[in-house]
Amino acid sequence: MIEQLSWKVGGQQGEGIDSTGEIFAIALNRMGYYLYGYRHFSSRIKGGHTNNKIRVSTKEVRAVSDDLDMLIAFDQETIDVNGHELHGDGIIIADAKFKPVKPDDCKATLVIVPFTEIATELGTSLMKNMVAIGATSAALGIDTETYKAVVDEIFGRKGEKVVNSNMEAIQRGAEAFKQTADSNLKTLSLKKADGKNRMFMIGNDAIALGAIAGGARLMAAYPITPASEIMEYLIKKLPEFGGTVIQTEDEIAAATMAIGSNYAGVRTLTASAGPGLSLMMESIGLSGITETPLVIVDTQRGGPSTGLPTKQEQSDLLAMIYGTHGEIPKIVIAPSTVEEAFYDSIEAFNLAEEYQCPVILLSDLQLSLGKQTVEPLDYHRIQIRRGKLADYDLPEREDKSYFKRFEVTEDGVSPRVIPGTKNGIFHVTGVEHDETGKPSEVPQNRKDQMEKRLRKVRGLTFDTPVYKDEKHKEPDVLLVGFNSTRGSIEEVIPRLEEDGYKVNHAHIRLVHPFPADELRPMLEAAKKVVIIEHNATGQLASLVKMNVGYADKIESLLKYDGNPFLPGDIHQQCKELLTDGNI
Repeated sequence: MIEQLSWKVGGQQGEGIDSTGEIFAIALNRMGYYLYGYRHFSSRIKGGHTNNKIRVSTKEVRAVSDDLDMLIAFDQETIDVNGHELHGDGIIIADAKFKPVKPDDCKATLVIVPFTEIATELGTSLMKNMVAIGATSAALGIDTETYKAVVDEIFGRKGEKVVNSNMEAIQRGAEAFKQTADSNLKTLSLKKADGKNRMFMIGNDAIALGAIAGGARLMAAYPITPASEIMEYLIKKLPEFGGTVIQTEDEIAAATMAIGSNYAGVRTLTASAGPGLSLMMESIGLSGITETPLVIVDTQRGGPSTGLPTKQEQSDLLAMIYGTHGEIPKIVIAPSTVEEAFYDSIEAFNLAEEYQCPVILLSDLQLSLGKQTVEPLDYHRIQIRRGKLADYDLPEREDKSYFKRFEVTEDGVSPRVIPGTKNGIFHVTGVEHDETGKPSEVPQNRKDQMEKRLRKVRGLTFDTPVYKDEKHKEPDVLLVGFNSTRGSIEEVIPRLEEDGYKVNHAHIRLVHPFPADELRPMLEAAKKVVIIEHNATGQLASLVKMNVGYADKIESLLKYDGNPFLPGDIHQQCKELLTDGNI
């Protein structure tokens, strides 16, 4: 019996690879196992190799596994591309149709099952993925009836005949595996899970759900990978809460529409990836100077330009902080788990209204599209804070002057009204203005307004600006990351501890304004600092050096090939860095 299983299905995009992984994962999630899934997919709509790697465990997991126990192959390319991940006791279950061949250096056991032939006998070759699920079940010792409820949910609307056909395909796949596999094949049976009900979701779904819980009632966006699932989720769900989603003609329109509806008092978001954020930059500046709340989700992907649109990267970091022309207040927060993505999405709307500025929720492809088990969310934690919003009629001013919407205040935050509020009329423009919004180029006014806007975020409070794991007062090494690298880093820590190193961990959650005071003591205490990030230039390392210092202690561990960090990658490279550093 094993406590953990790493399973992967692969084939050509459009062959049902995603649905194979989805049905397998949902069934095991309902049995109470913890899961973490990551899809490798082509930027083409159809064709090109794709795979879905799913980690199943009796304990919480937040990273892709280093190796592979079982590979389900619908074509030879899947074996050629992924076979190296299999360990000696691993199993390849392959479709007989393509006459599978194992690479010479692959020591895993090959079991050939006629997926396509069985599916065709049952009415359609499309059901070969269900046959593969059945073969997987037999290899793991899972009762095929486990899938009945999932199949009912997915195919029930097509009628009982379709449900029964798919269940028969699963059963036939299990029988075929048992008939074909060597009786001496080593079992991969999983230990029994705790049976608890947990959610199973991607980060984008958590962000979208958080937006609803945070009071958002409009999304304006243009589809782009890997942000589109936020839009797709809200298209289905927002109307149930009186809201709507508008697909705009481009990202410029999306950002300006979001600014307009926020100006009118409706909590609104937009979401995109690096190329779309580039188009939004002028609008982000408009949000800054008009002090209009704006929430933007940036799901980072490989760049520049179209780059690697379906692959992992974290190279938008500096652009999100410094990309806008001129100087405006801005808040950038970076969740590191699906749970944080939900709560941070809510908090983004609160911060945008309290500080009357753009708030960027920074994600990355692995966090946005990686699917994982999530503990039940605590809806009692939800707060709606609207800051200095006067949602009532204001007293009439004797001099009949405009409302001082941009009044210079000690904390930098001015009173805000929704258009139509009695006695709340003011002027609004994208040029520099006085306290009532009227254009002004008076030098002192410019200085006062600029300083007012910039000082508002200096008093920013954020629940956990840095996630800290400080087991040691004087660690040999401090590992630092942001966004989705957290899971891999957490797995590496016990490995390095076994190697004899004292290891602490800091994960940056508030990227801007940078939490220098939170991070400084951790850097000061460590002998060496290793900053782990998915880009080629060490952007997070640059931020740390600029805001905190200790450049002589800092080493960068970078990956920018489009694939996520595996715990083994970080472990091996950290050992090399620490050995070179004579620790």
